[in-house]
Amino acid sequence: MRLLWDFDGTLFDTYPAYTDVLYEVLSGSSPKPAILARLKVSFTHAVGHYGLSEEQIKRVFELENELHPAQTPPFPDVEQVVRLAELNVIMTHKPRKEVAAILQHYGWAGYFAEIVAGDDGYPKKPDPASYRYLHDKYRIDLAIGDREIDILPAKAIGMRTCLFQNSAPGADYYLTDYAAFQTTIVRH
Repeated sequence: MRLLWDFDGTLFDTYPAYTDVLYEVLSGSSPKPAILARLKVSFTHAVGHYGLSEEQIKRVFELENELHPAQTPPFPDVEQVVRLAELNVIMTHKPRKEVAAILQHYGWAGYFAEIVAGDDGYPKKPDPASYRYLHDKYRIDLAIGDREIDILPAKAIGMRTCLFQNSAPGADYYLTDYAAFQTTIVRH
């Protein structure tokens, strides 16, 4: 199976660290579960909800850049899924340098045929341009993400979709963990 992966919250459990960063920038004025819920929609949604200033946004990015890859670990069992796949690509809004640092830290750089990162010039999701590029080049079978915004571009170009730890309507498959993925989707 040829898989298109989102990065944050799909391959790597980054949201706890990002929640801590935003909590710090907000000086603890919002509870962490509320921050996490906003981030799971999108960073732009969280920025708008909390009315972050340009200075606060800059500070968020500074703190995120200071995170060590050990603070953003892969989800359990996802490496086995990546290994079983015929091909893996990543489409993320995260800058390439940050993606590369995390992949290098975990020894995963060789698992991915290509990465389309946030600084590659493609429009942000849900625009399907980056998905169309990857699908045309690699004939992707399934797009996997943790947010509705991750599957909308795939749906727009007729790809099958999977939501990870999210039950929003519209996906073809739903997973709560990757152990189940190995026995259900990859074998189809």
